[in-house]
Amino acid sequence: MTAGESHGPRLVAIVEGVPAGLELLAAHINEDLARRQRGYGRGGRMKIEVDRVEFAAGVRNGETLGSPIAMTITNHDHQSWLDRMSPAPMPSEPEALTRPRPGHADLAGGLKYDRRDLRDVLERASARETAARTAVGAVAKRLLAAVGIDVFAHVLAIGPVRAAHLELTHEEIKARARSSDLACADEIAEASMKAAIRDAAHAGDTLGGVFEVIAANVPTGLGAHVHWDRKLDGRLAQALMSIQAIKGVEIGDGFEAARSLGSEVHDAIEYDATTKHFTRPTNRAGGLEGGITNGAPVVCRAAMKPIATLKKALPSVDIRTKLPYAAAFERSDVCAVPAASVVGEAMVAIVLADALLEKFGSDSIKELLRNVNGYIAQVEAFE
Repeated sequence: MTAGESHGPRLVAIVEGVPAGLELLAAHINEDLARRQRGYGRGGRMKIEVDRVEFAAGVRNGETLGSPIAMTITNHDHQSWLDRMSPAPMPSEPEALTRPRPGHADLAGGLKYDRRDLRDVLERASARETAARTAVGAVAKRLLAAVGIDVFAHVLAIGPVRAAHLELTHEEIKARARSSDLACADEIAEASMKAAIRDAAHAGDTLGGVFEVIAANVPTGLGAHVHWDRKLDGRLAQALMSIQAIKGVEIGDGFEAARSLGSEVHDAIEYDATTKHFTRPTNRAGGLEGGITNGAPVVCRAAMKPIATLKKALPSVDIRTKLPYAAAFERSDVCAVPAASVVGEAMVAIVLADALLEKFGSDSIKELLRNVNGYIAQVEAFE
């Protein structure tokens, strides 16, 4: 669970269910928080905030205790917003934000919660909230890494510019993405992406794009086919779609599969007697069949719409006077796809960590490893 507003005092996250004995340091969290703040096309807020996590509970001497983990991230910009975002009653009524921005939660949230000052909605709807989710995802990635699962993301497209399909290993894709200003493994495409972002910025506009999240070394058997809400692909899709501005999610070949023949889509099954593993020469299914992981890498993609806060303001209506106005402008990014890819990593990691603990539910890391290793031996002995 997370709490906190964009310009409130701090963001808070509480994580329940992490086994005891997992090595967990603030540095593990801060690395991902810093990655979420970087990226070509980010706005001025990133120059103000230097996100750092503080553990308030659940961690002692660098290890998890098995109790709930509480984390906080200070919003340094809050000091400049005390006249508008103080939790206590303010000396004078802050000026109400009454011009909803198209593409945001402003108007729908104001109507739903009966708020005449739309700042009550946009402060929580803001993507600033994803800093807390990134922190939770970093904890989940530490848990997954303990059993050998690696989750990482890279950008495939910014606006009309698409990265080439490169014959690279997962390690190479991850390394290139981590060293790129746009989290893109294709250096040639990255240069064109930057040019597209500059053009959009000069025009007062914004750009979206597509990122891919890969989870390597995921064992067969996470998720379930027995009920709709236990299917892992559905849970991954919901988690990715919950990220601000995400409007499309696909698993494996996704939408491309819908344009293909069945014989061109489904992954053949083979058996390697040496490793005692069932294998597939292709991974068009994205590592999931029937809502269950099949041993291949889990591959998800998410499409992010252009950010809805534009300097070139779109038409709107003042909710108080009902007169037409140009929408209010809040400080914003031109392109946040690289940042969204880090949040995508977090959300995939959270879902996989949940599924891992559902199957191998354990109170300690040692118990978790015994359970995982025992299950893998069972799968290898399958006859």
